[in-house]
Amino acid sequence: MTSRSDAELVRRVLNGDRNSYGDLVDRHQDALYRHTRGMGLDHDTSLDVIQDAFVKAYARIDECRDPAHFRSWIFRITRNLCLDHLKSVRRLTIPMSQVDGVEDISSSEDASEVDQTLREALQHLPPLLREAFLLKHDAGYTYDEVAELTSASPSAVKMRVHRARESLRDFLIEQGVHAA
Repeated sequence: MTSRSDAELVRRVLNGDRNSYGDLVDRHQDALYRHTRGMGLDHDTSLDVIQDAFVKAYARIDECRDPAHFRSWIFRITRNLCLDHLKSVRRLTIPMSQVDGVEDISSSEDASEVDQTLREALQHLPPLLREAFLLKHDAGYTYDEVAELTSASPSAVKMRVHRARESLRDFLIEQGVHAA
């Protein structure tokens, strides 16, 4: 992986160096994957959304106003695609209680019990709280950066993260998970 800054890589892409875009993809795809998975997308859908985000970003690289903040820009594109997907899925889904034989479905055994419980806890959060929590604590953005990415005020982001933490704590306590 290159030690060039995002800004330098974006400038190189704008000057026709396609390989530099590959360096941007390599640098940011894992964080985007974690974010889309945290937002509730499955593995394959996450990969599709991320690919779509990178294709869209490449086609519009000249619209990246601040190349030094390419990471924020690609996160915003991914976020919007993710939210669009979640909205469309919500319209197409039916409650599990209406699926015949739902009680016969076994849970995935390849994930550890704690990982599964954490994923379940995140899924119980409303999308806005889950997104703010993941951007702050998984992606490592500051409150101001999360506010910019989500078009919310910093105080609204702080409240969302706080509510997410409280909700996660309550859910985990209900599940019998306690801090050591």
